[in-house]
Amino acid sequence: MSARKFYSNLIHTILKKFLALNETKIAALANPKNFLIVRQHNQLGDLLAGVSLLRAIKEKYPQSKITLIVSPVNYTGLVKNKFIDDLFIFDKKKLLLPTYFFKLYKILKKQYDVTIVPVTVSISFTSNLLCRLSNSITRIGPRSLDGKQNESAYLFDKLVDIDWRKFLNSNVADRILDIIRPFGIDTNNFHSEISFDDKDAEAADKFLKTLSSDSQDIIIGFHCGAGKKQNRWSLQKYVELIKKLDQEYKAKMYLTGSNSDNEEINYVVEHVPFELGLFLNKSIPEVAALVSKSTLFISNDTGIMHVAGTTNTPQISIFGPTNPLNWAPIGANKFYVRKSDLIDDVEIEDVCLLTTQILK
Repeated sequence: MSARKFYSNLIHTILKKFLALNETKIAALANPKNFLIVRQHNQLGDLLAGVSLLRAIKEKYPQSKITLIVSPVNYTGLVKNKFIDDLFIFDKKKLLLPTYFFKLYKILKKQYDVTIVPVTVSISFTSNLLCRLSNSITRIGPRSLDGKQNESAYLFDKLVDIDWRKFLNSNVADRILDIIRPFGIDTNNFHSEISFDDKDAEAADKFLKTLSSDSQDIIIGFHCGAGKKQNRWSLQKYVELIKKLDQEYKAKMYLTGSNSDNEEINYVVEHVPFELGLFLNKSIPEVAALVSKSTLFISNDTGIMHVAGTTNTPQISIFGPTNPLNWAPIGANKFYVRKSDLIDDVEIEDVCLLTTQILK
């Protein structure tokens, strides 16, 4: 047995002694008013794709309040979200700061009727522990995920086996609901949601006025970066695509991104022979506002794809190794292109063909 496994077993043995709960089989939730959702273990895209869970709770219990625990890397997607009443950013690096620890303590010790730990691709011990430490009547979490047992399942009193191997092509917006469906909470609306206000819309309008083109009607946005290298379509293909679309439509065109995308953005800017608008290091609501005012948005399979997916703007998402049926945004005007696990098997003509169908 490895040292890591030994210490893991020791921790679970101790926690079971003091924190283990007895599982209750009754599914009824007795008209809950206050929910705590713990999703500090998910990336931005996972979080946005799972907004349907928040909507389902609000549809079932319109007067309920939802507190959401998120992380420093995903919280930006749900700032101002209309389904959330309170948002807390859980940051492990700050746990030793007395003021921060006290804020966390206050959040956990509010009176909750139900605390839920949703799961998408992995089980988080930290999220499970936060759920158990909350002052909640009921704690719902995974017993297992795709056949793998949750070693900290003892921290919940209501357990759900999550197994998506039987539905390999289901979208994550549908899958995320499996944790609450046994309790009569569901929705038919899988669309994601980002709430932006007049200030965000004004920032988008101000930026659009800086774009010059022969067209006043067509606005196309691009996101050429991605956190995962295998999800990045060829930069040269982006360059050729942008030049081709300029010849065809003379559209106003812009790039979105942040400092982490500097290398990709600089390459595209240097190789496109005309000026592109740059909407960089902006808040997620501002990006959503800009995309909502665009004619078309084209991106890699990454977090901003999910941001664009919350708008009604037509969208083309370029996929490689991940299954678009699981992760592509849902909607009548949401399209994707995938040829194989290699994203560069997607050709410029594939994207141009879709663009023509959308714009004409």
